[in-house]
Amino acid sequence: MKKAIIGKKVGMTQIFDEAGKVIPVTVIEAGPCVVIQKKTCEKEGYTSVQLGFQDVEERKLTKPEQGHLKKAGVPMKKILKEFRLEGADSINVGDEIKADVFAEGDRVDVTGISRGKGYSGVIKRWNASRTAMSHGGGPVHRHAGSMGSNSDPSRIFPGKIGAGQMGAEQVTVMNLGVVKVDPELNLIAVRGAIPGPKGGLVYLRNTVKNIKAKNSVQTVSTNPQKKSARR
Repeated sequence: MKKAIIGKKVGMTQIFDEAGKVIPVTVIEAGPCVVIQKKTCEKEGYTSVQLGFQDVEERKLTKPEQGHLKKAGVPMKKILKEFRLEGADSINVGDEIKADVFAEGDRVDVTGISRGKGYSGVIKRWNASRTAMSHGGGPVHRHAGSMGSNSDPSRIFPGKIGAGQMGAEQVTVMNLGVVKVDPELNLIAVRGAIPGPKGGLVYLRNTVKNIKAKNSVQTVSTNPQKKSARR
């Protein structure tokens, strides 16, 4: 069964494995999450569960949100997220999902909102090149430069690189390894960095990558390399 959980980024640190090697990890406070809603193929046409995370006062929610949570008979939750999980028939409304849903060695995809860097120029935002710094280039060395001909199409197509808001967008880092799980503290340590600042909201789920074991057998050529004879 595929697994998923909602969490909060705590920060980065490092741990040592059994061989004494340093592993950079990101610590995530994962859960506990409560199942708010369950969708089935018979009624909605697909299978999914909606999880709730982080307690909140009732007055801070809208009436539709309050009614939705009261119908499920669960405490008020600030964050709701639906996950399409296969084989979720064994999960019921009101069940609690904790960090131990994942185990050491699992591979996960982590989704979060990247750090906002404000209004940035085309060089910082898109790694564009600057113009020459000599021969009267003027104060436009870090500008975008020519965007194309002026008569046809007489406009700039959507999606053209340029200055603008950088960061503060949804980013998914795929195929990260779960290094350690602490069910008592609801902490999951994943290898490497994940998007977002400290305290940022993240979603963990099984990786969509197709992980297959590959034989690390190196093929050695039986024919030695011939040296060119000079005569």
